[in-house]
Amino acid sequence: MSYRIKVPPRSLPVDEAQLVSTLEERLIGLNAYRLPIIVGLVLLLLVGGVVGAVIWYDARNASKAQDLEREATLQYLTRPANDPKKVEANLKEAIRLYQQIVDEYPRTPSAPLALFGLGNALMETNQVDSAIEAYKRFLATYSSNVSLAGLVQQKLAYAYLSKGDHAQATAAYLAVLDNPGSLNRDQALFELARMEEGLSRREGALQRYQELIKTYPKSPFANEAAIREKILDIKKTSEVSPTPVPAPDASKTPASSQTPAKP
Repeated sequence: MSYRIKVPPRSLPVDEAQLVSTLEERLIGLNAYRLPIIVGLVLLLLVGGVVGAVIWYDARNASKAQDLEREATLQYLTRPANDPKKVEANLKEAIRLYQQIVDEYPRTPSAPLALFGLGNALMETNQVDSAIEAYKRFLATYSSNVSLAGLVQQKLAYAYLSKGDHAQATAAYLAVLDNPGSLNRDQALFELARMEEGLSRREGALQRYQELIKTYPKSPFANEAAIREKILDIKKTSEVSPTPVPAPDASKTPASSQTPAKP
């Protein structure tokens, strides 16, 4: 008697009709959202194109502004010492180029440098009020550039001093001291002390010199501050304790100076 090996029945294959039906349903679902999908893709392409165009435009403007700033700085720094007309022409051209950068390319990295250079060039041509406006515009627009803002405040103080406005100059110097990112705080302290000394406010000058020596002992201004402090101390001591002048001794008065007795 023969025996047959029983083979377990295979699992039934996936119903092809059901699979086709599922795919059709998904395609129909996608077809229903076809328009939003296409619109989304188009918008994505447009946004990418706009961003790319903005990046390209900004890069082109930055390059143009950099070239202008380089040329303006060259005009400003290469002024001949023995040719006043050439000096005037160079400064005029530097001012024009700096102003062009400030007006046409304010969002470029060269704009803060250009505005600072514009103020300096205007000061060189004795346009003090215009220079003050340039410095103030920098502080209002690019105050986040803390290291350069400290230099601008110092230049602003110089401009006010040239007009004899000590109150505004003091405020500008104090703004340097209040800015932790300023790299010229030691010089601002020294300039404040010199201004106090020039106004005959000895105590204020001594306080500033002492603060400079204590806070920035390695500063090149500290040595000069120490010298000025000693000079002020000597002056103060001489005024407080003047050398007494001895009164003349009548017994030692020369006979020629005495009134002769009447006969």
